[in-house]
Amino acid sequence: MTNLSITRGNFKQAYQQKLCTPAEAASTVKSRDHLCFPLGVGEPTLMVRALAARKHELEGVVVNQQHHLCSDYFTEDSVPHIKVNAWFISHVSREAVQKGWADFVPNHFHEVPKLLRDYWPVDVAGTVVSPMDEYGYFTCSLSVGYTMEAVRKARKVVVQVNPNAPRTHGNCHIHISEVDHIIECDEPLKELDIPPVSTVEEAIGGYIAERIKDGSTLQLGWGGIPNAVCTALLKKRDLGVHTELISDGIADLMLAGAVNNSRKTINRGKTLGTFALGTKRLFEFMHENPVVEMHPVDYVNDPCVIGQIDNMVSINATIQVDLLGQCCSESFGHLQWSGTGGQADFARGANRSRGGKGFICTAATAKNGKVSCIVPTLAPGASVTTSKNDVDHVVTEFGVAKLRGQTARQRALNLINIAHPDFRGELMEAARKMNRI
Repeated sequence: MTNLSITRGNFKQAYQQKLCTPAEAASTVKSRDHLCFPLGVGEPTLMVRALAARKHELEGVVVNQQHHLCSDYFTEDSVPHIKVNAWFISHVSREAVQKGWADFVPNHFHEVPKLLRDYWPVDVAGTVVSPMDEYGYFTCSLSVGYTMEAVRKARKVVVQVNPNAPRTHGNCHIHISEVDHIIECDEPLKELDIPPVSTVEEAIGGYIAERIKDGSTLQLGWGGIPNAVCTALLKKRDLGVHTELISDGIADLMLAGAVNNSRKTINRGKTLGTFALGTKRLFEFMHENPVVEMHPVDYVNDPCVIGQIDNMVSINATIQVDLLGQCCSESFGHLQWSGTGGQADFARGANRSRGGKGFICTAATAKNGKVSCIVPTLAPGASVTTSKNDVDHVVTEFGVAKLRGQTARQRALNLINIAHPDFRGELMEAARKMNRI
């Protein structure tokens, strides 16, 4: 809890007094406590492992978190001791959620800090931070998201100080007076390899890049399609970035001079994000970089904020699109695979933007061409991630379908035109049976 008596003269002394082992930090967790950890590389791995090691001493502990990295307590026998509420499902938490060992919390990413304030208690918050500066401040480094809100609300705050964590600018600072326990860790940060770009993704990226004009501001997700878009944009000029995820592709655009943020209508001159995933090269690029700022997600992903940016371009991937334009980007039927994340936030924000554009992308087929990703209706139980009212364009390797402002009939025809040729006939027949055409 905050100790306002700590002054600049004794920051180092306070640091030493709060220094502890991972086991000592984990021992502060009591049965029925509610914990909150950041997403991705913000997860305090040493504390999580130490907590998992003593799980049989605990009952009814709840962990609230988005996109986990550590799998230590995602087992069936952990449930009576440590139960996880996943706000976004990762490869680590997927099996546990699908088998009922963990639970899933539907949400819009920009609302998570408010949900923390209004619904979920936080007894202990833990996070990875960069080393303390001379003024007593750590930074949340690569994972800001909802971290600041969790720290404000928590009864106890644990920071895992890692010299490999870049010191980032923006609204992402935690003062030593707000910290109760400090763990030191010099493990390399978790890196994600840059996924290769397929010919399908290259085609999709090319279609999108053609429709992005100089001076636009970008939001890009993770994966082959965003990487293809970044490559196709390297010769553009005066682009801006306002995105939840900062990746290696964005760093490449900045280094090439394509992104300089000079024409953004808010936060001019700055690349804004709320978390980062990628390689060590990206982390080093972000360290003390004054033109890259990390802010809480209730600012970065707020559709009202996004809508203030002229020529905002949102680019996200989906799994399945029906002939009315509903997009399922997070489940296979009822089987939850990921989560809504910020897709709906940015789709709505881009629609508010003067000159804004939104692109939802998918390969035309899946399972080696055996199934169409454009379907008459979504699979039973499928989650609607981005509604028919929010979708602007849908893109496959066969072209771009404009949906916003179009009738149901026009939408169906436009989507059939970008479906794989092998499936266009049956989609047309299904549309006729539904009286769509």
